[in-house]
Amino acid sequence: MNIILSAGDWLSLFVHYLILSLLSVGGAIATVPDMHRFLVDEHGWITDPQFSSSIAIAQSAPGPNVLFVALMGWNVGMNAGGFPVALFGVLITMGGILIPSTTITYMAARWGHENRELRAVRAFKQGLTPIVIALLTSTGWILATSSGYAARNWPIWLLAIVSTLIMWRTRLHLLWLLGAGALLGWIGWV
Repeated sequence: MNIILSAGDWLSLFVHYLILSLLSVGGAIATVPDMHRFLVDEHGWITDPQFSSSIAIAQSAPGPNVLFVALMGWNVGMNAGGFPVALFGVLITMGGILIPSTTITYMAARWGHENRELRAVRAFKQGLTPIVIALLTSTGWILATSSGYAARNWPIWLLAIVSTLIMWRTRLHLLWLLGAGALLGWIGWV
């Protein structure tokens, strides 16, 4: 795939990631649906398989969760001109996603720690919980359905729902559930 990006396109990509950084409550992974809309659906700068692969590779690699953003910038750059442009794409996307959130997180954490006993601070923390859950659910849905992995595969969906309920209602460690899922996959049930 070969695309041509102007300076305005690169600026648009940077500004979009700056804005997404401000919305990334729960981490950059929570903004995946809008990244998909912007990069794949709206501009066509990367393909759907490149998008899904970027997330899958970054999530399976050791290191920070935000590495998928670098891979998306890499793919945009590779599609726009090869290796040197890919490095520029990485800098654009990572700079955009990290600069605002890092600055705001530092300032808010410092202020929140100094004022942790205020009722408003405690209420704010409790109010963010449903927002983070909704954003992560929409991310999971995009990842599960964008690669042709549809709802017709009911055993996997059932396993995910049961695992979620067990985690929510019991004190069973997550590793036991991961092990059970791996065993069920190994024997071919899911």
